[in-house]
Amino acid sequence: MPHTHIVDVKEKFEIQTYAKPKNLDRHTHIPFSGSPRKHPIEKEKILLIADPFTTSTFYYEFKIEDIGFAEELPNMTNIDGDAIPMARIWVKKQSVAVRCTPFIVDAIALQP
Repeated sequence: MPHTHIVDVKEKFEIQTYAKPKNLDRHTHIPFSGSPRKHPIEKEKILLIADPFTTSTFYYEFKIEDIGFAEELPNMTNIDGDAIPMARIWVKKQSVAVRCTPFIVDAIALQP
């Protein structure tokens, strides 16, 4: 299932990292990696697409205020040469987030 409606390789979500944190405490933050995108409706949230070039990917939705730190990762490139920026974000523990797995309704959707 192509996720062209979720992943637009032309759209880039700018991540601005001011400085590497001196004490990023793993006891208070959890890392998530993926391709960041602006939320299409809510400005205070972002989407993080876990594996943007696969047919059965999922995405996370986080509040920007819950992100303690973001770092750029190498771009992911598909066989056609399309590149998508990747990032690792550190989210505060106990934050409320959404994990969404879009799918096409079919016989495959019935399998666990």
